[in-house]
Amino acid sequence: MMEAVGEITESALPALRGRLRRVYWIGGGSGAGKSTIARRVAGQHGLRVYASDDAMQDHDGRLRPHDAPLLSRFKAMGMDERWVSRSPETMLASFPWFQGELFGLIIEDLLRLPAGTGVIAEGFRLLPDLVKPLLAEPGHAVWLLPAPGFRRAAFASRGSLWQIAGKTSDPEAALRNLLDRDRMFTELLCAETKRLELRAIKIDTTMTEDDLTERVTEAFEL
Repeated sequence: MMEAVGEITESALPALRGRLRRVYWIGGGSGAGKSTIARRVAGQHGLRVYASDDAMQDHDGRLRPHDAPLLSRFKAMGMDERWVSRSPETMLASFPWFQGELFGLIIEDLLRLPAGTGVIAEGFRLLPDLVKPLLAEPGHAVWLLPAPGFRRAAFASRGSLWQIAGKTSDPEAALRNLLDRDRMFTELLCAETKRLELRAIKIDTTMTEDDLTERVTEAFEL
């Protein structure tokens, strides 16, 4: 998916890796606690946090239709078409952020940050095959892989379990589809991190925030 990075060429990658050397990457499945862990690790080590989820609206506003065809089609759908009438497999394959659309804008944002301060970039948009070519240090990236039970419990504790599904005509079907799609996305991340020899941490309901913070800190060798 390197085309999703934009105009980056192989010859430009060495310089880009150097400019992004102080970036630590936390990717992973939805509900894994990426934002919480990023804030905790950043607070302990004097790092800045870049939340790629928070940038989605801005990135949407900066796109041209041909830049992100999947996102353009997704925006044109009603809630039932997005979450009820399509299979989880189709939802996974056509969700723009899972396919790396507009990833290049994340890189643009990171390059605009002040030099000299380390950054933790976090979010589910940080796909392994897009991040790996940018790594000057392989240990500067980790993916959090939540078990289905952990994910559902996390959404319930945040009060967001029905946030999307509740806007459809069949909330129960929509929630099943969403949870199944996210399960498959996490399984895909697990396979991709293994294939690319990148670090991943599997998370279940026995793992505490302190445990996970410690594991990520160790992974980054901070």
